[in-house]
Amino acid sequence: MCSIALLFLFCTSAFAQVTAFVDGRIIDGAGGVIDRGTVVVRDGVIAEAGPTASVRVPEGATRIDARGKTLMPGIVNAHGHLSAVDGLKSGPQYYTRDHLVRQLRAYATYGITTVFSLGDDQADAFALRAEQGTEPPARARVYVAGPIVYTDTAEAARVETDKVIALKPDLVKIRVDDNLGTGKKMPEPAWRAALERATAAKLTLAAHIFYLADAKALAQAGPVFIAHSVRDLPVDDGFIAAMRATSACYSPTLMREVSTFVYDRTPTWANDPFFRRGYGADISAELADPARHARIKASPAWAQGEKYKAGLEVAKRNLKRMSDAGIRIAFGTDTGPAGRFQGFFEHLELEMMVASGLTPMQSIVSATGNAAACWGKQGQIGTIARGAAADLLVLNANPLDAITNTRAIDAIYIGGRRLDTPR
Repeated sequence: MCSIALLFLFCTSAFAQVTAFVDGRIIDGAGGVIDRGTVVVRDGVIAEAGPTASVRVPEGATRIDARGKTLMPGIVNAHGHLSAVDGLKSGPQYYTRDHLVRQLRAYATYGITTVFSLGDDQADAFALRAEQGTEPPARARVYVAGPIVYTDTAEAARVETDKVIALKPDLVKIRVDDNLGTGKKMPEPAWRAALERATAAKLTLAAHIFYLADAKALAQAGPVFIAHSVRDLPVDDGFIAAMRATSACYSPTLMREVSTFVYDRTPTWANDPFFRRGYGADISAELADPARHARIKASPAWAQGEKYKAGLEVAKRNLKRMSDAGIRIAFGTDTGPAGRFQGFFEHLELEMMVASGLTPMQSIVSATGNAAACWGKQGQIGTIARGAAADLLVLNANPLDAITNTRAIDAIYIGGRRLDTPR
């Protein structure tokens, strides 16, 4: 990601302790819309939000005319990653503070103002999380899981989960998957032990799954975050009932599947100006390289990609069924590994969710208020409401008319401060 030429310095001259966004359309992140509303921000926090006629703008506030524009909360990715990557390259040498900062800036330049990194998080990621507690970051906010727990026995799972808990993460992540039969699945006694430890520590456990049987067993065992779509079979009433019983959340990560099969040719978006907002010409050239396409087609992973492609269609139908059943959908993409482009893929995910049958409003709520609430951050991020952080997107078009209008970014604010971003 070295091609991302972003400094993301605060526009300090445009920042005031009290700012009022006046007369814009407000999508509040909880399902509400105010056609002509005003948002007052004080010291990085929303002090007031409502119809313009009922909101008093304090004397001396900096007024921003939002007529003709839409205000919505910054997008919250409930399942992303900070990873050891640099563009399309990966390796442990890339897990450095500088690379992680560039990744968080990449998220932010596309309006993803918070990301929950679900696993393999090391000391540099924990340090970046700590720093955002002192002042609004000039990058996306990040919350972390620490190392993923993936063991063969209950005893080992208890030991490894306790090690993770000692790091003071925001959540615990486990893997219950065999990678389409190419690996060994975490046994049930082991994942039950990890769930027990995480629950005792008052931490939500996120489970990487593929199969319905595993997802159902996890949901029936206790409060979990299902971190991927069920992709083998249609979800059934038993799974839905188990999810509903604990108000559990379900994260689709549809673009994760796309990343497994799309690179045997030039992706349609490789030269999309919006993609180029955060990723340079060198990345576009690599994606269009016939030699790279040939290597991908010759790799063992390509055959798996075809299976994941079939699983994607199951996932899309299951997303619609889960949403219709009232299960909380927590927007997630699994971005971070090489080829899963942070920030850009989030907008494609929203489009795929709508193509799966969700309304634009349902998709937006999943990516704002729901994503925050599913990780215990309700009232803090993800909504335009009094007391929430002023993480805001100002859009030049209404995403309720077309979800692709989330791309029409006029300005991005984190903690009330405007970020310099590419146009």
